Amino acid sequence: MTARLIPLSALLLGSLFLLTAGGINGLILPIRGSNEGFSAFSLGLLGTGWAAGYVLGCLFTPRLVSGVGHIRAFGTLAATASIVVLLSSMFPNPWVWIPLRAISGFCFAGAAMIVESWISEEVDSSIRGQVFGTYTMINLIGSTGGQMILIGADISGHWYFMLASIFYCLALIPTAISSKRAPAPLFEVKLNIPRLWHNSPVAVFTALMIGISNGTFGTLAAVYANNIGLDMTSIVLFSSVPVLAGALFQIPVGKASDRFDRRKVLVFLSLLAISAECTFLVLAPQSGTENILIGSLLGAAIFAMYPIVLAHANDYAEPGQSVQISGGLLMFFGFGSIIGPFIGGITLSIVGPLALFWTMIWAHILIVLFAIWRMSQREPAKSEEKPRFQAIPLARTSTPETEVLADRTRQ
Repeated sequence: MTARLIPLSALLLGSLFLLTAGGINGLILPIRGSNEGFSAFSLGLLGTGWAAGYVLGCLFTPRLVSGVGHIRAFGTLAATASIVVLLSSMFPNPWVWIPLRAISGFCFAGAAMIVESWISEEVDSSIRGQVFGTYTMINLIGSTGGQMILIGADISGHWYFMLASIFYCLALIPTAISSKRAPAPLFEVKLNIPRLWHNSPVAVFTALMIGISNGTFGTLAAVYANNIGLDMTSIVLFSSVPVLAGALFQIPVGKASDRFDRRKVLVFLSLLAISAECTFLVLAPQSGTENILIGSLLGAAIFAMYPIVLAHANDYAEPGQSVQISGGLLMFFGFGSIIGPFIGGITLSIVGPLALFWTMIWAHILIVLFAIWRMSQREPAKSEEKPRFQAIPLARTSTPETEVLADRTRQ
């Protein structure tokens, strides 16, 4: 297996560097901004800007690639992302950072799509599952490893901004020197909302709500932890350990969703998330250990939801339409990720740090109510007709090309 992965090593290494840069950049901005005295509202807009750029990157990168090719497009996007990080270090102002963060989201999405498209084209059918698993693991290592680099760090200077910029530049090298031929054109998302809704109302509504919840947590968790006085190590762990918990929890909940109505699994995960959020609201924990433990329970629930949504939608997808449906759902997740940090930033500014969990809890309550209503309207898919659950990278780092690769793995 290792020998067969060697030809893909350049692409996988480029993805690792890309995700590492994104992990550093995504965590250092809210912490540094909070230390600089930025309002919670403006810090929430950083997440809104990033998500908006990410959605636009998913939509418009295929056109860019068709015009200039994969290597030039990837080089342009990675170089631009590197420049954006340096500009953020030079101009510590929220109204400069917000549009820069949107550009960063666009570049990150586009670069990830190109790498995934390349991998998808090069993978032999006999090892697709193993390659996809390796790629998923690399995504997780890169995104969380980038955050872990900040443990105990002094972020008052420019050093960690430069480090993120270096990793974006490193992502350029493997693809630039690769001798692999350019793959086929990228998958283009064509939003057909009536078709998406007809296929699975639960999937559409829940993808939007998960985007609101996870986008809020992903953007403002570090702000919450910083505002209640946690040290840098605890802030990093509070932001990254829940993501790891969610990735690990995908496997058991995925197996459960293959046996039972996936909507019931979504209700269970939502109730688990609500329990963790209520614990935060009632106990208002102050120590790093307490916050990390409760946050891990929350992360296990919220970061395991999106793959269940995808699986549920694919249960009802017509032959040949699963990729289009999954790409459309990812856009709804992106729309939610635009809305969530905006609302969360406002509520944190008015109510204080615990407002993070007030924003999230309403999204999960709505998921429970809507899923229960839909269970009374539509019979569950038969177990023997369900496609097998496929663990995927976290939705915040997924693109429509991720689902193309996953779909080919399932075939």
